Amino acid sequence: MNRTAPRGPMARIARATGLLARGALWVAGIGLVSMTAMIACQVFWRYVLNDSIVWTEPASVMVMGWFIFLGAAVGIREGYHLSFDVVLYFLPDRVVKVLHTVSDLAVGGFGLAMIWYGASLAYRTSGNVLPSLGISGAFDFLPLVAGGALVALFSAERIARRAAGLQTARFGEEATID
Repeated sequence: MNRTAPRGPMARIARATGLLARGALWVAGIGLVSMTAMIACQVFWRYVLNDSIVWTEPASVMVMGWFIFLGAAVGIREGYHLSFDVVLYFLPDRVVKVLHTVSDLAVGGFGLAMIWYGASLAYRTSGNVLPSLGISGAFDFLPLVAGGALVALFSAERIARRAAGLQTARFGEEATID
């Protein structure tokens, strides 16, 4: 089937958020590999060299926060978040689209809450210093804020795409625009 890509401002926005999602996925993947390397180094130093690297455990937990929240946000954009679609098979297409929009609004609201409460936690811990890393405790909560921002952005994009008549991917479907 020969499909031409939709044009217009929403298509350009979808391409831009697709690039943002791809970048977030790369950062998440690099974070996963980095965390694995840090843990491997810690095991080697502790059990082979009989020494310990003090910063690897808190650093790997912090990196884990980044790849979890970035990966989850990309999952929202691609339609891989948790959903229960059995009832939707029996409803008219118009109602299904409304329910998908309600779902995206709820997820976007959750993303905004992640930003709000994550920023609050970062602010409250900004005066603390993580002893093994020597950095502010606020850094522990930055992945929550960044992930929330992407969740809110990608949810808004899904709603705007649907309003513009563009396809929004659901679990198991492919979007026409990256």
